[in-house]
Amino acid sequence: MKLAVLSGKGGTGKTTVAVNLALSLAEKGEKVLFLDTDVEEPNAGLYMKPVLEESLPVTIAQPEIDQGNCDYCGECANFCQFNALAVAEGVVLTFPELCHGCGGCVLVCPKEAIQEGKREIGVIEKGWADSIKFWQGRLNIGEPFAVPVTRYLKNGLADVQEDIVIIDAPAGVSCPVIEAVRDSDFALLVTEPTPFGRHDLELALKMVDHLGIPSGVVINRAGKNNDLISELCQERNVPILLEIEFSKLLASLGSIGIPFSRVLPQWQERFWGIYQSIKEGCPCAS
Repeated sequence: MKLAVLSGKGGTGKTTVAVNLALSLAEKGEKVLFLDTDVEEPNAGLYMKPVLEESLPVTIAQPEIDQGNCDYCGECANFCQFNALAVAEGVVLTFPELCHGCGGCVLVCPKEAIQEGKREIGVIEKGWADSIKFWQGRLNIGEPFAVPVTRYLKNGLADVQEDIVIIDAPAGVSCPVIEAVRDSDFALLVTEPTPFGRHDLELALKMVDHLGIPSGVVINRAGKNNDLISELCQERNVPILLEIEFSKLLASLGSIGIPFSRVLPQWQERFWGIYQSIKEGCPCAS
């Protein structure tokens, strides 16, 4: 089962839920693979403290110009919709940070003066957090394209032996989020009972509905304003699978990098209950 944990906005406790869920399932003897796909700022490792054993570069294509063969016709620049090339008298300029790596400039060049080079934009790191297999992507600072790193991170999923894959997605509903949750069997949406939380939860629900992924909700920092979320979930017929109460103890544990399910066994049972509820309602688990 591929289980994506996401949120419509940052700061809701998405990674907290993903980490505690993974640890709780591993404690029950499940084989778990954890993917941190928040490649712009991966932080699950702060809580899981993995030993990373492998680092793989992620590259995208970028044009390399043979100035000797180029006649400066401008076909490459005219083709590029991202303005990654510019042709001036006697020179072709390239702007790697704008290049999307499509390779179209190579195809349209009538003089075959463009070759496809490679540019490293990030890394994939793999290792173990105790019994949990741990993978994360990390986008190089200043690089604008997170999706290729996420895609490369997920490429190996077809060959994994783990029964449960937990995908810690980025916050929001942008392209990197869609790439992270695509093809998941279930989406666990983490929200908070605030007007912003409700608004962005609705956006996230629309996204997973469009992708055809069944979903459930976790309310973090639950309290007297829970109706903001429960009313929306009732309207959209989405179950609330867990409420995590607003708690100074839980917050203090998180602030020093301790997943609260490790020191409060009752939470292991509650996260195990989430998984059982998902299995009962998800055809992928049958």
